Amino acid sequence: MKIAVLIARILLGLLFLIFGLNGFLHFIPMPPPTGLAGQYMGALFISHYLTVVFLLQIIGGALLLSNRFVPLALTLLGPVLVNILLFHSFLAPAGLPLALVTTLLWLTVFSSVRRAFTGVFAQRVVAQ
Repeated sequence: MKIAVLIARILLGLLFLIFGLNGFLHFIPMPPPTGLAGQYMGALFISHYLTVVFLLQIIGGALLLSNRFVPLALTLLGPVLVNILLFHSFLAPAGLPLALVTTLLWLTVFSSVRRAFTGVFAQRVVAQ
């Protein structure tokens, strides 16, 4: 299982680091989406929202690759991944398989550090 987690962490880190850097450097040519997906991406681009998303991807990917602060990296990348899943589920289904693979990688890495998140899932005790 350790090898599977290592591979998942490296792949996930590479995915987010490469696509985050591509947001700034444009070394992977990607045609703009059409229709409603294109309008949505256009609004995100014009508002500079994507700048923050690309920075989060770079930071999270670098943290995963360096194996430092992995729970923080997963926390930063979790909301980004949810947005990627929703975008491809509702607006651009062609990218859904890669989004699902990325989610499986995220869950694999999460399973190895889930103890760091125990406080998040603890039920609040009411003091009397």
